[in-house]
Amino acid sequence: MKLLLNIKKENDDLGKQVNNLANISFSAIYIKHILVLLLFVGSFSIQGQEVTYNSNNKYTLGGITVSGNSSFSEQTIVTYSGLRKGKEITIPGEDISTAIKKLWKSKLFSDIEVYVTKIEGDVAFLEIRLSDLPQLNELKINGIKKSKKEKIIEENKLKKGTKVTENLITTTKNYLVNKYKKEGYLNSKIHINTIEVKDSVKVARVNMVLNIDKGEKVKIKDIVFNGNNVLSDKKLRKSMKSTKKINRLRIFKRSKFIDSAYQADLSSVIEKYKENGYRDARILSDSLIINDDKTISLNIDVNEGELYTFGDITFIGNTVYSNEYLSRILRIKKGDTYNGVLLQERIADNSKPDAFDITNEYQNHGYLFSTINPVEVSADNNVIDMEIRIIEGKPAYFNSVTVVGNDKTNDHVIYREIRTRPGQLYRKANVVRTVRELGQLGFFDAQEISPNFNNPNPNEGTIDMEYSVKETGSSQIELQGGYGGGGFIGTLGLSFNNFSIKDIFKKDAYKPIPMGDGQKLALRLQASRFYQTYSFSFSEPWLGGKRPVQFSSSLSHTKQFLFNPQTRNADKSRSFNITGITFGLAKRLTVPDDFFTLSQAVSYQRYDLNNYNTGLFTFGDGYSNNLSYTIGLSRNNTSVDPIFPTAGSNFSVSAKLSVPYSLFNGVDYDALKDERDTNDAIIRDVNSSQLDRTNAGNRIAEIDQERYKWLEFYKVKFKGDWYTQIVKDLVLRPSVEFGFLGAYNNARGTIPFERFFVGGDGLGNYSLDGREAIQLRGYPNQSLSDQDGGTIYNKFSLELRYPITLKASAKIYALSFLEGGASYNNFRDYNPFNINRSAGVGVRIFMPAFGLLGIDFGHRFDDIPGDPGSSRNWETHFIIGQQF
Repeated sequence: MKLLLNIKKENDDLGKQVNNLANISFSAIYIKHILVLLLFVGSFSIQGQEVTYNSNNKYTLGGITVSGNSSFSEQTIVTYSGLRKGKEITIPGEDISTAIKKLWKSKLFSDIEVYVTKIEGDVAFLEIRLSDLPQLNELKINGIKKSKKEKIIEENKLKKGTKVTENLITTTKNYLVNKYKKEGYLNSKIHINTIEVKDSVKVARVNMVLNIDKGEKVKIKDIVFNGNNVLSDKKLRKSMKSTKKINRLRIFKRSKFIDSAYQADLSSVIEKYKENGYRDARILSDSLIINDDKTISLNIDVNEGELYTFGDITFIGNTVYSNEYLSRILRIKKGDTYNGVLLQERIADNSKPDAFDITNEYQNHGYLFSTINPVEVSADNNVIDMEIRIIEGKPAYFNSVTVVGNDKTNDHVIYREIRTRPGQLYRKANVVRTVRELGQLGFFDAQEISPNFNNPNPNEGTIDMEYSVKETGSSQIELQGGYGGGGFIGTLGLSFNNFSIKDIFKKDAYKPIPMGDGQKLALRLQASRFYQTYSFSFSEPWLGGKRPVQFSSSLSHTKQFLFNPQTRNADKSRSFNITGITFGLAKRLTVPDDFFTLSQAVSYQRYDLNNYNTGLFTFGDGYSNNLSYTIGLSRNNTSVDPIFPTAGSNFSVSAKLSVPYSLFNGVDYDALKDERDTNDAIIRDVNSSQLDRTNAGNRIAEIDQERYKWLEFYKVKFKGDWYTQIVKDLVLRPSVEFGFLGAYNNARGTIPFERFFVGGDGLGNYSLDGREAIQLRGYPNQSLSDQDGGTIYNKFSLELRYPITLKASAKIYALSFLEGGASYNNFRDYNPFNINRSAGVGVRIFMPAFGLLGIDFGHRFDDIPGDPGSSRNWETHFIIGQQF
C-alpha cells in the first residue's frame, strides 16, 4: 500500500495551472487526518504489503522513484525537488512540502503527487508521480487579417513549444480584450480552446484555437452634461479632444469610445472651467448608457463652483528682472477672470519650446537652474492673490558639448551648425535653434534629434550638452524608363546629398561612395530618340569651412533633334543644342536676423540652332546667348523637419538681370522694329505674292537673329509659404507666388525665352528655352498660358496637411488644397483676381532613396482658356522629386 503525502490536484481543463499555496496549505492542515483515515481503512480492506510509520518521526530517505507522464529524466526531477537519497526528513514535514512547492514553481507540470512506498525501520522510500504541462503544437487564429496575427503571437509568446498554462490563456484573453477596447470595440469576444494531441510522441501537446470576434466599434451617440449653467454642452463637448459624438461631417476625429482617452477628456472639461474662472469645478459622476442601436450615451454631472478673479500678483525672489518687466511677460492684471491654464502657460508653456514666457526668459539668459512657482496666498471673496516665487540660481555654462549617433556624417559638419559651445552661457533658444539646424541638414531623422542635458551641477553652474542624432539615407537614385514623346525615354540620376569630394581619390572612402562632408553632388542623364540631356551640379555649403557661405555650380547640355514626319524618326542632321553653366554664392546674413540668406549667381546659356526650323523661333540657323546675373534674398525659419514643417515661414524674392546691351552695342532697335513690323504686314497681306512673303519671312529671321543674339531682359519673382499648426498635427500652409518678365528696351521687346507656363503638375522632361513650369493642379500641363508662354503670372494656394507617418524610412502625409492662378502677356491684361481656380486632395511619400513622390486629384472650377465647357473636370497629377 502507498501512502499519499500530497492530495492530487485534479485538472479538468487541459494545462490548468494549480494554485501552489492553496495546495500546500491543504496538505499541511489535513495530512494527519488523511493518513489516519487511510491507515484505518487499509487495515480492514487491503490484503498485502502494509506501510506503517510513526507520525512526525524522522526518517532517512532510502530511495526516490519517479512515475507519470513526463519527458524529463528521473534524475532531473529528483534533483530539482531538492530531495536526495540519505537525507533525513520528517514525514509529514517541511521537506516534502518544499519539494512540492519547487516543482510547482517550475511551471512545467500539471499535477504532482508524492507517495510513501515503503518503510523499513527508520528508512523511508518515496515516489513522485507527475505529468508535464502540455506544449503548444499548433495555433490557429480566426477572425482577423493575416497581417495582424504575427503581432498577437509575438506579444503573447504563443510560439510553438510554449507551455500552455491557465495563466497563459487568461493573459492572452485579457490582452486582446484590452487591445480592442482601446480601438473602440467594447463588445469584443475572445474564445480560446485547447485540443489534446494524441499520437505516438510521448511529449504532452495541445493545439490551440483562438477565435476573435471584435464586433463593431461602439460609437458615441450623445454626450450630455448635467449641472452646467455657465458653459454650454457644446463648449464642454468641444473641450474633449478625443471623445466625440457621432458627426458624419467630421473627418479626422471618430466617435469611438476609448476609456483612457475619455478619462483624459474629463480632465480637459475641468481645465476648460479653469480657463473661464471656475477653479473649483469638478466632475461629480459620469455614467455610460448602452442604447438599443448598439451605440452609447455619456452622462456627465458637473459642479461648476463659483467665479474667481485675479487679485494682487507679486513676484518674490527676482533680482535679474524687475517686477514691471515680469508683469509685461505675464500679461495678467488684477481684476482679470481667473485662468489657471493661461497662468501656467505664461509662466512655462511646455507646448512651445520658443514661447514668450517667464521660464524661457530666464533660460534664454543663462538661468537653466531657475524655478518659478505660482502660489495662491489668498482666495477671500473669490479674489485670488498670487505670489510668483522665483529661485533664480546660478547662471549655467556649457562644460562640454558632444554629438552621438553620427556614423557617416563627419563631426565638423555637425559642430559648425551647433549654436552651443563649451564655456558659453546657456541659452535655451540656442539649443532649440541647434535642433532645427541639424534637422534642416537632411542627413538625420528630424523626429529623432534629441538634446540631452547631462551632469547638471547647480552649485558650480555647469551643464554637459549631448545631441543625439540618427542617420538617415541622404542619397537618391533615379532609374526609370518608359515610352513618351514617340519613343523610349531612359533616365539615370544620382544625387549624393552628403558627399565628400576631398576623399574622392581615397579607396577606403568608397562605402559605397565618399560621404560625410555635407556637400551635394548630382549627376543626371536622360535620353530618347529625339533628345539627350546631361547635367552635373556640385555645392559646398561652407566654402572654406569657416563661414556659412554656400558655393554652387552646375553644368548642363541638351541636344534636341528635329522630328522627320516622313521617316517618323529623329533627323540627326537638324538639331537644337543648349549648353549652360552657372556659378553661385549664398551667404547667411546676421541682420535683420540669421534666418536670412543673400544669394548671387552668374549664369550663361548658349542656344545653337542647326537647320532647326519650327514654330519656336523665326530663324532655323543661328544662335542666342544668355548671360545673366541673379540676386536673391530669402528667409527660412520653418520648423525642424524640412519634409513636413509645422511652423514658421519661407519666403524668397529674386531678380535675374541681363546686361543692357542696347545701351552700348550701337544697334538701332527702333529701326529694326519698324522694319520687322513692315515685313510682318507683308506676310499677313493676302494680296502679297509668295516670293514677297518668303523674302519678308527671311528678313524677319535675320532681324530676330540680331535681336536675340544676346538676350536682354529682367525677371522678378516672389514666393512665400507660411506654416501654422491648427490642431495637433494638422498643418495649414498658405502660399503666394508672383513672377514678371520685362524688357529694358521696348523696341527689342520681351524675349521668347525665360517665360512662365502655368498649369498642371509643374514638371517637364526638358526645357528648350529656359521656360519655367508653374504648378497649378486641376488643369492640364501648361494649359493656362499662351503657346509662347506668359510674361506675368500669379498663384495663390491654401493647403491643409496631415501626417500619416513621419518615420525616417518613409514620411507620408495627406493633403487637401484650394488654389488659383493665371498667366498674362502684359500688364494691360493683368488682373490678380481673374484667376483659374481648383480644389482637390493628394498624398506625398518621401523616401530617402527616391525623394518625394506623390499623387494629386484636382477638380477645376473654370474653363481652360480656348476650351469652353471644360470646367468641372478632374485631373490626376503624379509628383516626382518636388515638394509643394
